[in-house]
Amino acid sequence: MKYIILVLDGMADYPLEKLGKRTPLEIARTPNMDFIAQNGVVGTATMIPANMSSGSDVATLSILGYDPGKYYTGRGPLEAANMGIELDRDDVVFRCNLVTVENEHMVDYSAGHISTNEAHSLISFLEKELGSDSVKFYPGVSYRHLVVIKDTNGFDDLNRIT
Repeated sequence: MKYIILVLDGMADYPLEKLGKRTPLEIARTPNMDFIAQNGVVGTATMIPANMSSGSDVATLSILGYDPGKYYTGRGPLEAANMGIELDRDDVVFRCNLVTVENEHMVDYSAGHISTNEAHSLISFLEKELGSDSVKFYPGVSYRHLVVIKDTNGFDDLNRIT
């Protein structure tokens, strides 16, 4: 028997005026998903433990059979593994998002969905100006990047830049 698990993470989207207050999914042609729904076994599962924040990182651990309560240490280490960044046991990894701030308030979580090329320039600048042997910035995709703190001295270096 073969199994396919479809994770429709983020697929619902928001209703848009230009789509008559419907979501992109509501107007999408979905013949293959319709076929799977009609001919497969369809169900839902709660993948986020009640005491944890809802997110694709926590859900993915659950889907793959890992207890997020035991194994989840944040999004950073998962993304570092995905990017091929080798970490030492004592490294601390943070997701480093580029955002838009106006009048001291964050107004956009994605820096206007900044292009990867533009973002790499900014992360390269941060690495040049603020990086050290203990603090390293890694470029990712669009607004999503990583900063790795190599040892406890890295926290002193991080305090210098915050």
